Amino acid sequence: MPVSKKTHHALLPILLGFAISLCGAGFTAFADTVKKYDLGTPATQAQIEGWNIDVFANGRNLPDGSGTVMAGRDIYNQQCLSCHGAKGEGGIGNRLAGGIGTLADDKPIKTVGSYWPYAPTLFDYIRRTMPMTAPQSLTNDQVYAVTGYVLFLNGLVKEDVTIKAKTLANLAMPNRDGFVPDPRPDVK
Repeated sequence: MPVSKKTHHALLPILLGFAISLCGAGFTAFADTVKKYDLGTPATQAQIEGWNIDVFANGRNLPDGSGTVMAGRDIYNQQCLSCHGAKGEGGIGNRLAGGIGTLADDKPIKTVGSYWPYAPTLFDYIRRTMPMTAPQSLTNDQVYAVTGYVLFLNGLVKEDVTIKAKTLANLAMPNRDGFVPDPRPDVK
């Protein structure tokens, strides 16, 4: 039997109230589950420190360690080549090398060497997300080494360099001045 527009509009608040009450019942059940399984327990300081691994553009929070560019080549060939290509030219993963000087072109090539403004953020990204199949599985020394090799592929460091925190913090990337600085004092 068809429902008139007037009846339809009269039913709308009732249906809405019913839906809200169902949500409330669902929330109560969720809250009971949280209590039962002790979900939402405050994180310990050790747990926080385990996840607080962010590295800032100026190199603050880079960990101890180091790696050579040539050790990075070996790790890259084992862990990165299948996605990013033999020379960082890309594949199923992003292109990592080349493109310096192309950002003003009609088709800019955005790579680590052409686009990234700060080397420490490359370390941070690799450590957090690579290799794609096992993120955060590389040691700090391995991450330093791979970071160095990617910088080498872009012509930004020589092959006999050892990469460490100071190296990355002091490396002036080609696009360092290509971004607007973040004015917040807590991110410098």
